[in-house]
Amino acid sequence: MLTLLPFLLAYFVLTGLLVREDIRAGMLPDKYVCPLLWTGLLFQLCLHPDSLTGAVVGAMAGYISFAMIYWGYRFIFRHEGLGYGDVKYLSALGAWYGWCELPLLVSVATLMALLYLFIFSLTTPERQVLKNPLPFGPFLAAAGLCVGWKTLVTLPL
Repeated sequence: MLTLLPFLLAYFVLTGLLVREDIRAGMLPDKYVCPLLWTGLLFQLCLHPDSLTGAVVGAMAGYISFAMIYWGYRFIFRHEGLGYGDVKYLSALGAWYGWCELPLLVSVATLMALLYLFIFSLTTPERQVLKNPLPFGPFLAAAGLCVGWKTLVTLPL
């Protein structure tokens, strides 16, 4: 239990800081994303060494999948449709939860964002909703907790 506590503390503090920064400034800074990534890999190494391969593949898969979306959208439409901080944040979540959880995590985050936009569009004019960029980091964080909470609280006995 004492081994798990520093990892959980680091996860929740870094995730909270990332959510705050994304809502406030619309950015996910590397000074929080990179420690979250490395802490996730260290978490897997120390507490779930048999899952370390899945965590490394998860970090790579998270980065590559969102990077392809980022660069594809940028190539086609000549502007960003997804922030690059989101690319790195999904990589960090892949390190914490492994590659198997990523499709469900992204799906849940997307559904949460769509639900938020739907509710927000009921209270404001549609043009205003579509003009504002949507910080996706808080939805990734919430989906990470919804989908992967078992990974965080599983105690090796």
